[in-house]
Amino acid sequence: MTTPARQLRCGTAALLVLLGAASATAQTTVERPFGTLRDQAAEQQRWLEERMRTVLPALMRKHKVDMWVVPMREYNEDPVFSSLVSPTTFAARRRTIYLFFDECAHPERPELTRGVVPCKVQRIALGGTSQGGVYEAVRSTTAAAGPAGARATPQAELWGDAQWQVLKQYVEARRPTTIAINTSRVFAFSDGLSSGELEGMRAALGPKWTARFTRAEGLPLELIATRVPGEAAMFTRMTELAWQIIETAFSNQVIQPGVTRTDDVVWWMRQRVNDLGLGTWFHPSVEVRRRGATDAQLGENPIIQRGDVLHCDFGITALRLNTDTQHMGYVLREGETSVPAGLQRALERSNRLQDIVLAELRPGRTGNEILRASRARMRAEGIDGTVYSHPIGLNGHGAGPLIGLWDYQDGVPGRGDAKVIPSMWFSIELQATTPVPEWGGQPVRSAQEEDVVLGADGVPRWALKRQTEYHLVR
Repeated sequence: MTTPARQLRCGTAALLVLLGAASATAQTTVERPFGTLRDQAAEQQRWLEERMRTVLPALMRKHKVDMWVVPMREYNEDPVFSSLVSPTTFAARRRTIYLFFDECAHPERPELTRGVVPCKVQRIALGGTSQGGVYEAVRSTTAAAGPAGARATPQAELWGDAQWQVLKQYVEARRPTTIAINTSRVFAFSDGLSSGELEGMRAALGPKWTARFTRAEGLPLELIATRVPGEAAMFTRMTELAWQIIETAFSNQVIQPGVTRTDDVVWWMRQRVNDLGLGTWFHPSVEVRRRGATDAQLGENPIIQRGDVLHCDFGITALRLNTDTQHMGYVLREGETSVPAGLQRALERSNRLQDIVLAELRPGRTGNEILRASRARMRAEGIDGTVYSHPIGLNGHGAGPLIGLWDYQDGVPGRGDAKVIPSMWFSIELQATTPVPEWGGQPVRSAQEEDVVLGADGVPRWALKRQTEYHLVR
């Protein structure tokens, strides 16, 4: 005879077995498109070491910077922070002062400046960690000397204002002719020095050294923008995954014509990214264009119908890198097997505008120069379009020159005057509007965005490919 207690124990045991089996099944079905977090961190650490070893020294010499000082406090990090630290570092420690000094500029080491022995860029983290051996960490053994006649400050106070005195010691020992700081009225990426940190640094260093301060607008901008080859290979894989998600979103797996709303597709995309353990840097969007209907008539969250043109804007974030993709889709009408010729022609017009911008995109040119040349060729070919392309990489709207904004088609003052450099990435974002005969001549806007990688040779190539055919909902 089975007692109630025995039944409860048996039932509990059976439940635990079922839960264990479910847990094991869940573990075997986890999708990790870019490996474990540990795998990703190891890859990112290699990228950081390569960037600090090769990219940073070249940029300091290009911009004639002897010393670069980047101070910041926890949760008020400089925009260049993620370009300087390991993937396991999420914030500055209380106060961290990153100091970079080019030994080639050392006035008391002529054997370095004459090239008798090789010189390097010293990388020092005052108050921070070594970031996996990338920096000389100054935290536990250095006592901070105060003003003349004052006793040494205990290391425990290195987190506070005494840290500026440690910086002064390092500056005086190296005697730089210029000290680059991150201040800019044009580029947010170059304006990371907060007013409080600037005040503390000025007070500690005094007029002799603060007179040598110089704006380092190009240095942080180009350090953030420059990518290393391993990142480009990962970016291709990320772009491929973004394509796969869009292809599924614009298919019968997600869309049931007459039932599914645009917000349903948006949230499916967001959830899919989350389920893959990835992030995104903006909320996706899905729009509908319909014959005979205006945007106002369609409303903000329309039901997707047969014969609709679809458009999405979508990006994913992984390993601190970001993608940005806009694609077109079409919902076949009953009896249709392909997109109407007029709609295909609209896509081809935006493809042609992509060709034009890509041909004008090359190192040494400003964003405004590329915009003017692209729009001149666009008008000569009779394309009714708009160009609003931007850099991408560690930020979705990345560091570097803007190639137009949707409402600045004659050039973007300041931000459009920066120059393209090798080894940076762009999102070629634009639209071409074309009358469609099958829609009674109604203009249809084909907006596309595809990511491009410039190699060390400066030649641009698609990160994966570009869309030339509509995604089809059958």
